[in-house]
Amino acid sequence: MSDTRARPAAAAGTWKLGDLTVNRLGFGAMRLTGGTPFAPGGGGAASDRERSVAVLRRAVELGVNHIDTASFYFSATRSANELINRALAPYPDDLVITTKVWPGRDPSGEFWWAEPEQLRGQVEENLRQLGRDHLDVVNLRLPPSRADGSLADHFGVLSDLRDAGLVRHLGISNVTSAHLAEARSIAPVVCVQNAYSVDAPGTEQELLRECGELGIAFVPFFAIAGGRREEGAGSADDDAVLTVARAHGVSSAQVRLAWTLEQGPHVLAIPGTGDPDHLAENVAAGAIRLSAEEIALLGSVRRDVG
Repeated sequence: MSDTRARPAAAAGTWKLGDLTVNRLGFGAMRLTGGTPFAPGGGGAASDRERSVAVLRRAVELGVNHIDTASFYFSATRSANELINRALAPYPDDLVITTKVWPGRDPSGEFWWAEPEQLRGQVEENLRQLGRDHLDVVNLRLPPSRADGSLADHFGVLSDLRDAGLVRHLGISNVTSAHLAEARSIAPVVCVQNAYSVDAPGTEQELLRECGELGIAFVPFFAIAGGRREEGAGSADDDAVLTVARAHGVSSAQVRLAWTLEQGPHVLAIPGTGDPDHLAENVAAGAIRLSAEEIALLGSVRRDVG
């Protein structure tokens, strides 16, 4: 049996985050803890712990070697980082865990945003929860209030933590092209993580293209949920997406993931789920190949921005 048959997450090919090679089809841990992510009171109803552990272990069996997480992914009784630790430690040699800092949440679930001098504590919290002595990749996740502001003070701290050996590689999230240029003037950037999907405004492709030209991974979140974001995918979808899904005999979520991976060899996917059946479907999407006509049809889904 070929490797892509036994480990289908490899079907979409690989990319390098710095010196770390990952399969382009990865896994996002946000939904592992159950309920609606970031709901008041710690994140909503808790997930079944053993089911979440089983999903993580199955993901690795299917060839997933890139997991995206954060210490602020938690519900009242579940922590995504600690689930990852329980399920996968001691970690496979090829597993890359990406996390993010700047946002934090208090025990009630309310968000707060770290000052530069608090970032080391956030990095150390991720290290503790994951049981690691260093973090593979840390994304600096910008708050909405910094859409036009500077990231230099915060990214400079992460650069120092990288030099100290606590972090191997750095990325940025929820950013603009100007932020990317500013970050790259301070330290190497291996990935950009922004919301992006088939129904995103066409203007959002510009940063994706720039990352490709620079050899930087572009890692969309909400590739399946689109504009519904934390609410998750809805039961209805655009006619173009449904048409392509019927032609391939797959789900609309799988079409959205396949389209995401078609956007360039530097584009990674990190779909998340706590459902083992959805996991298998998501990973299988890496083997779907869309025709030029189908990609053009799906291009009609983009939202207008005014």
